[in-house]
Amino acid sequence: MIRGIRGATTITHDTAETIHLETERLIIEMAKTNNIDPEQVASVIISTTTDISSAFPAKAVRSIEGWTYVPVMCTHEMDVPGAMGSCIRVLMHVNTELSQKELHHVYLNEAVTLRPDLVK
Repeated sequence: MIRGIRGATTITHDTAETIHLETERLIIEMAKTNNIDPEQVASVIISTTTDISSAFPAKAVRSIEGWTYVPVMCTHEMDVPGAMGSCIRVLMHVNTELSQKELHHVYLNEAVTLRPDLVK
């Protein structure tokens, strides 16, 4: 069975280093929290708000040990007035026997305000 696990974080500066560090931190936390091995991951879609343009977050994912061959794609979020800025969002498609209710979605930094109902 395939399930989607959501995650999001924010960055304080639009630099390649910051994008890389926060994306890696988010992916590792999502995998750790859900006991996910990269071999279980079918694909990862990463979106950023349009104010993030210094680096591809997908590059950070591919640099994590064991994640080199996981298919990853980046895109931009819709530019909705009043929406949170400097945000990186992740949708990880995972082969798992866990139910939707058993999955743990991960929100870091200012992104915890996006889904306070899911933050643990």
